[in-house]
Amino acid sequence: MFKRKLIGWFIAFLVITVRATCRVRFHNDIRPDLRRKKQTYIYAVLHSQQMAAIFGRERRTGAMVSKSADGEILVPSLLIRGIKPYRGSSNKGGIKAFEQMVLHSSKGLPTYLAVDGPKGPRGFVKRGVADLAKASGSSVLVLMAIPSKRWILHKAWDRFQIPKPFSTIDITFAEPLEFKSDESVQQFRERINLVLFEQEKKYDPEEVVFSKTSIQD
Repeated sequence: MFKRKLIGWFIAFLVITVRATCRVRFHNDIRPDLRRKKQTYIYAVLHSQQMAAIFGRERRTGAMVSKSADGEILVPSLLIRGIKPYRGSSNKGGIKAFEQMVLHSSKGLPTYLAVDGPKGPRGFVKRGVADLAKASGSSVLVLMAIPSKRWILHKAWDRFQIPKPFSTIDITFAEPLEFKSDESVQQFRERINLVLFEQEKKYDPEEVVFSKTSIQD
């Protein structure tokens, strides 16, 4: 446990150091309009793009982080960027973390989910984001966070991406997705998955070939 925390804080230090050299650009940023309407929102991001997404973070965002070793390592990077972690996942502690995320959203604050985590398959959206949107009344903002220069961990299940120093990170938002009263949670999950797939195909075509979209719950 201590070793993982030490690694986590070392990575957090690297995040701060590399972030200082990088430029972040936002595209189709519809968040100001949502804020004016007092509409809360959920960031829906690929597990592989978490690091780049953290670089463009919005302070006071709540994030669900798995209780796995990987989650333990990620926590310091979130804290140092002003993101509040809630520990849990579909595998462990998920109900309590889900309730905390709904409460966080009820305060008018954004939330964040790596929608294909904690263990994939890559690009397959789990139903948690759809459940959270329904329970909290939040919009879902699918985003792509693509560094101009990056390392890719080819042997990791998600092909995790690490921005290189002095890179530009382009964060692009899709149009907000709302849960409809005449659809099921599964149907909403599928809509989110389709938008995520189409966004990755458009903005990161080299990586989209590794994503899965047809696997059923």
